[in-house]
Amino acid sequence: MSNPVSVFIMDVSNSSVEDIGGELSKYLHQLEERISIWTKDIATTKVIHRSGDEVVVVSSGYATAYTLAFYISRIWKYKNHQPYFGLSFGDIEEDLNSLYIETWIHPLMKQARYSNDVLKQQGQNRSQFNFVLDDFSSRKSLESYHLYRRQFETLLNAILRLQQNQINEQTEIQSLVCSLFLILNQQNKVSHYLGRSASTVSSHIKKGKCDNIISAFTDIVSVLNSLHSYSEIDSRSAQQVMNEQLQTNIKQIVSNNLHDYFPCK
Repeated sequence: MSNPVSVFIMDVSNSSVEDIGGELSKYLHQLEERISIWTKDIATTKVIHRSGDEVVVVSSGYATAYTLAFYISRIWKYKNHQPYFGLSFGDIEEDLNSLYIETWIHPLMKQARYSNDVLKQQGQNRSQFNFVLDDFSSRKSLESYHLYRRQFETLLNAILRLQQNQINEQTEIQSLVCSLFLILNQQNKVSHYLGRSASTVSSHIKKGKCDNIISAFTDIVSVLNSLHSYSEIDSRSAQQVMNEQLQTNIKQIVSNNLHDYFPCK
């Protein structure tokens, strides 16, 4: 039986610069624990922090790894040491519950590694997200996808680069407001937490193109879930429900601990 999964391999920019290695390693270990808590009882997930500044995730569902990566990027603590994610998704024959990703060898891991290396070679102006897509050559139901896989991969990564340009143009306060709006869903709650007027928060959301950034994320998740609809073991509605549960759980956990994720200065 084929099991649909997604993978990310995450690295951290400038991790060898300054005296931050120990602090960053501790933070990544905390992130490993957070991912396990976010996905518990929702999406089967294997996560490991290894090789100093690398985190590897394999999770059920085509959209799950990207969903986790996006939320990690929005709650990330170190402005000068941003994470970047090589992503892939596809089907595996193994049971994810019994998978030991430390030694797991699979084309999806190779694709995620290559995708991560592509970002690494881009230097300081890199995007935070990049996909290398599986060919699904054994899946007759995805023959059309297979025919246009390279074009789809190019288009998907182009959207991510455009999204990244908008993220990079945000000021520090616009980025914070956008992250809080993603988590809290309501401008008045963001306003209350920051102690700023509703009009000021609204202005930061508009000028920071927050709606565009979140919409790009939502649309990509929707497309990945639609590809998953061709799976033999899950329907699109089931995947949508799982992803919605995952995002709701992340938002609930983070909102209950806002000062830990977004400490007020």
